[in-house]
Amino acid sequence: MTEAVPRVIEVSSPFARFAGRLLVGLGHEVVLVEPPGGDASRRELDGDAFAHWHAGKRSVVLDPATADGAAGLRRLLEGADALLDGTPHGMDAVAEGLDHLVHVRVTPFGLVGPRSGWQGSDLVVAATGGMLAQVGDPDGPPLHMPENQAEQLAGVNAAIAVLLGLRARRRGPGQLIDVSAQACVAAALEAGTLAYLHEDRVPPRPGRVHPLVPHGLFQAADGHLGGGLGGSPRMWDALLDWLREEGAEADLAEPRWQDPVERKKHQDHVFKVVQDFVGAWPKAEFAEQAQARKLPWAAVDLPAELPDNPQLASRGFFTQVRTGQGDRTDLGFPFAFPEGRRVSALSVREPGEDQALTDEHRAVPPVTSAPVPRPPALDGVRVLDLTWVLAGPYCTKVLADHGADVIKVESVRRPDPTRFAPFMHLSRGPHTDPDANGYFNEVNRNKRSVALDTRTEEGVAVLRELIASCDVLVENFSSTVMTKLGLGYDTLRELNPGLVYVSMSGMGHTGPRNGWVSYADTVSAGSGLTGLTGWGADDVVGVIYGHGDIVAGLQAALATVAALEYRAQTGRGQHIDLSQLEAITAHMGTSLLASAHGTTPPGPIGNTHPVWSPQGVYRCLGADRWLAVSVRTDGEWQALCEVIGRPGLAADERLRTAEGRRRESALVDGAIGAWARGLPADAAAELLQERGVPAGTVQDGRDLVEHDPQLRARGFYVRMEHPRAGAFLHEGVPIRLMGTPGGIRRPAPVLGADTDEVLREVAGLAPERLRRLHDTEVLR
Repeated sequence: MTEAVPRVIEVSSPFARFAGRLLVGLGHEVVLVEPPGGDASRRELDGDAFAHWHAGKRSVVLDPATADGAAGLRRLLEGADALLDGTPHGMDAVAEGLDHLVHVRVTPFGLVGPRSGWQGSDLVVAATGGMLAQVGDPDGPPLHMPENQAEQLAGVNAAIAVLLGLRARRRGPGQLIDVSAQACVAAALEAGTLAYLHEDRVPPRPGRVHPLVPHGLFQAADGHLGGGLGGSPRMWDALLDWLREEGAEADLAEPRWQDPVERKKHQDHVFKVVQDFVGAWPKAEFAEQAQARKLPWAAVDLPAELPDNPQLASRGFFTQVRTGQGDRTDLGFPFAFPEGRRVSALSVREPGEDQALTDEHRAVPPVTSAPVPRPPALDGVRVLDLTWVLAGPYCTKVLADHGADVIKVESVRRPDPTRFAPFMHLSRGPHTDPDANGYFNEVNRNKRSVALDTRTEEGVAVLRELIASCDVLVENFSSTVMTKLGLGYDTLRELNPGLVYVSMSGMGHTGPRNGWVSYADTVSAGSGLTGLTGWGADDVVGVIYGHGDIVAGLQAALATVAALEYRAQTGRGQHIDLSQLEAITAHMGTSLLASAHGTTPPGPIGNTHPVWSPQGVYRCLGADRWLAVSVRTDGEWQALCEVIGRPGLAADERLRTAEGRRRESALVDGAIGAWARGLPADAAAELLQERGVPAGTVQDGRDLVEHDPQLRARGFYVRMEHPRAGAFLHEGVPIRLMGTPGGIRRPAPVLGADTDEVLREVAGLAPERLRRLHDTEVLR
């Protein structure tokens, strides 16, 4: 029996609005509560901001600070399933006693801890969460990623939180869920903190070169390219063959360069030879030629170029936004849902267009009693994990953290590359132990391991039996691998009609570029993210670490939980064909609308903001210590002037508006910079926060682990004993469900540690068959 479409009431904020947008894409009914005068984003970027974040949402106008407004909101919540609450102080009083309600609070720093009341902008949360420390040149200032990436990490986590809360409500009452944007960022740094936890080191900002993988940003004849040497001997050989064909190999044909350790040791020289070759090519032509050789390169595109991307266009990625001024082409959603359907058009509501909802009676599910404590939201869900490296394992990590039984399938002959790849190995001990790598052990905690050789006929037969007994299958292979194994979706559906199958290839399983080879940096290049990360059109720095992988992993986790809810309502499984390119492109915010409308600059803007001023990162006392500051209002500007001891600036007619302060940025930034230079960053941040000005230290991995009082108060880093790597801290769970909490229950598995147990319990294999499979090394 099909249940009613969930109704979500959104009291918005920059940290909550993306969650509401994602829920619209999943088919939920999202009702935006706007204040009198309309949501503030209606006045940002000539309305582009509202069109992007809130198209498809219904609109009511209420002021919860008044008795009538609070009563109207209460009536809405009585018939709602979830409250997406981005307000600073929360709607707890209005929601009190509504036991059916899933109440998701999304705040910059979380609901508990000494900094729970701090003001946070995207820049400040990116700084305090560790993101800024990972972008920029090592000898220059930390660099802000464009299009509110910290806010959007909070948003996708909040959307996951809503779905987890609704799932848990099937076995008990609703609950309060605490989403800290800072914790969402701190959990999404790839190796940023792991290098400190496992090797006692803080990597410098990488500039244009990946800190682990031999990839980077390269200059083309007409722009930039993302790519590099790849991660396998085949890729190096193919690149070298190409260089030889063109007479551009220099000394790279010498035998010494066959050693990946030697290439890494002298990477600057290798990259110079490659750059000399790349620099003569137009970016699109080089990418096409490289991909024809199965080499991971991509042109760095700007948002205005995205509609011309044949892969995005052929898969129907873009959405038409219907406004009072006509239809506009906007970015679409990270994946098609449900059952492959795309959201092709969304309408922008007028303020209060759906005001009648405040007087509508809507039935909600009755609240059932539940034991205390309750199991995690995904308890009882079994996930078969065929993923590797980062994007896929990050997805299944999220599912495992919230209670799913995740079974990771590898083999001795083909383990996850992060177990053994020397350039990705993070350990205080020898880099030859596949079970001791901190990179692997972080994203694979809470999972079980099966060592199964799927290159054998019997191995595939065992895999089929596992598939038949699982709820979810997740893989991030290239688009043809499962079909070649005889496990295309039609076969999977025959094996298990209710299976939720999530594929996570770089480009998706369809489209003219479905066979393109991709890494996180090449996906970021194709999305517009890299092209907007820099100090100007001629000074692009790019995003080199695995932000694209993290985003794809989070969106795949959202897709999985949404598909499980859909199955609970309809009885049907489905294939979610997630393209990592589409996932990160969906995180590019207003960039497409604004570029078409001319409401923002067409290229990078450094650490500034398109509307607010001042916003920037300022050097403080000590080596490489920096302070991030955002001034959102004229009132905050006046407060800042008093804190820095320059009250005359607040009275300066030239500086009374954000536009005026932007024109006089040398004067403004000079005054803030002179004040910050003699202070510790934490002290400067505290002085500004005391006056309500968003500010925070740019924190690296060591700062996050050792010195951040907010993360410590939230118990974010969790100590766990691993059988081979010993005891170490793990990055925690940024979504805190108060009624059905997730957490870290067990360390990452030693390769094959659970093979027999899983195959007996899940696939039902008899002891004699297990012995035979071991003897023939199918289980190894």
